[in-house]
Amino acid sequence: MTVTPKISINDGNLVVHGKTILTGVPDSIVLNPGSGAGLLAGAFIGATASHSKSLHVFPVGVLEGLRFVCCFRFKLWWMTQRMGKCGKDIPLETQFMLVESRKGDEGVDQDDAQTIYTVFLPLLEGQFRAVLQGNDRNEMEICLESGDSAVETNQGLKLVYMHAGTNPFEVINQAVKDVEKYMQTFLHREKKKLPSFLDWFGWCTWDAFYTDVTAEGVEEGLESLSEGGTPPRFLIIDDGWQQIETKAKEEANVVVQEGAQFASRLTGIKENSKFQKNGEKNEKAIGLKHVVDDAKQCHNVKYVYVWHALAGYWGGVKPAATGMEHYDTALAYPVQSPGVIGNQPDVAMDSLSVHGLGLVHPKKVFNFYNELHAYLASCGVDGVKVDVQNIIETLGAGHGGRVSLTRSYNQALEASVARNFPDNGCIACMCHNTDGIYSAKQTAVVRASDDFYPQDPASHTIHISSVAYNTLFLGEFMQPDWDMFHSLHPAAEYHGAARAIGGCAIYVSDKPGNHNFDLLKKLVLPDGSVLRAQLPGRPTHDSLFADPARDGTSLLKIWNVNKCTGVVGVFNCQGAGLVQD
Repeated sequence: MTVTPKISINDGNLVVHGKTILTGVPDSIVLNPGSGAGLLAGAFIGATASHSKSLHVFPVGVLEGLRFVCCFRFKLWWMTQRMGKCGKDIPLETQFMLVESRKGDEGVDQDDAQTIYTVFLPLLEGQFRAVLQGNDRNEMEICLESGDSAVETNQGLKLVYMHAGTNPFEVINQAVKDVEKYMQTFLHREKKKLPSFLDWFGWCTWDAFYTDVTAEGVEEGLESLSEGGTPPRFLIIDDGWQQIETKAKEEANVVVQEGAQFASRLTGIKENSKFQKNGEKNEKAIGLKHVVDDAKQCHNVKYVYVWHALAGYWGGVKPAATGMEHYDTALAYPVQSPGVIGNQPDVAMDSLSVHGLGLVHPKKVFNFYNELHAYLASCGVDGVKVDVQNIIETLGAGHGGRVSLTRSYNQALEASVARNFPDNGCIACMCHNTDGIYSAKQTAVVRASDDFYPQDPASHTIHISSVAYNTLFLGEFMQPDWDMFHSLHPAAEYHGAARAIGGCAIYVSDKPGNHNFDLLKKLVLPDGSVLRAQLPGRPTHDSLFADPARDGTSLLKIWNVNKCTGVVGVFNCQGAGLVQD
């Protein structure tokens, strides 16, 4: 079966540019040409089954002896990288995979002697989502699921897109652009408006105060950084500003992790009492608006963002909360896909599975976002950091499945952001699922890895390597955000150097009075601007298939460009990566 001149199935082998990628391809696997969708050199992998179900696993063929790098979800929320050489090395929940076909033997044509890079992008098809995984027989498999037992199929014609060439970065870039043209449900990063905050130094309240943040704490943090000569021009008021229903730890029956309140639900769209700040005449002033005005007028902050979860709060919205009854909120209980269950457990999911989540009806969710964002905009807020996004994929039962529900929420969010925050003010966070990634037409900034964990020494090398490799995929959709860090920390210079080459926003979460201004002044100019690299920072060509977190020998090299030249950073990430195995 020849689909394109360069991608075909011949005698049960998947052949790309004359090189065999997979052997033992079953008859149930078909190739469909990309040309029919207006594409050029790529092809789609499809599969058929004898019965309709809501979840299928299709073996595609045996992968042996070829190096690959992939990005897979090790938690519900986050991806990281994995390298391998055979099918059994492909983890569950693999959403991106790049395979290297080595140079040919002596005596072959020069074209055949080139190293070929083949990218596999599992896609969304209708109400179904595909991911890759491996099995003990070294077969690559496609896992296809809807997330709703009532939504079934027996086939998918375009489940995985393949593209190949000699330059791995061009191959990935072109593949995503081809898929954009075919799906028409998202836009490539290059077509999106980047929010202006990216070019300014910032401060986030999270690690400084966790959910105990107050209006006075915000002012104290801004003053502290400004007095040292690195004035923040960008502020994130993180979790802790909202009205929530607080549950006692004994009632919640979960571990409270770094101040997060997983069992709590939103009870109102306005700020809580901690943000009611006294005015000059000891009269109560409007809370959040006063805080934002103070930040902008007294501390020259240019952009203020606030945090909220995609469902409103960690536990969603409290059903029938006073003043919010019109959102038709109902209690829902998350159900994770088998692939995510097979990876790392998560305390937030443990809590939500027990206590449930108050889910705003998808037909009402735009009204919810618009009311929330319009209020924030009236207070002078410029944008939102929207967290806990992947939780929506677990709630698809009864709503047409995970893809349908996620797309409804994403479309509503982007429509509200466009209406209320003209600078495209949105940071997407905890959102590493293709349900959302392939539904993002507007969102231009994405958190690229798990959190910066100040109390976990083993986490820092993992953080840097994960962001770099995740960016191979995520960087085609949005500008990656490397998260906050602490300037006064044993790993501060390590994180600072990574931010300098990442093309990302540079912001810290220092406690007031705890700063390393010598380090910060290497990153921040006196006016509060930063010298940001222009592209998403990615591993260099020779780092693509090495494993700088686990192989004991490789260094991670990250490349980028600025207005004058190219830049490369070299990082030792070895050792700590073993803790994720």
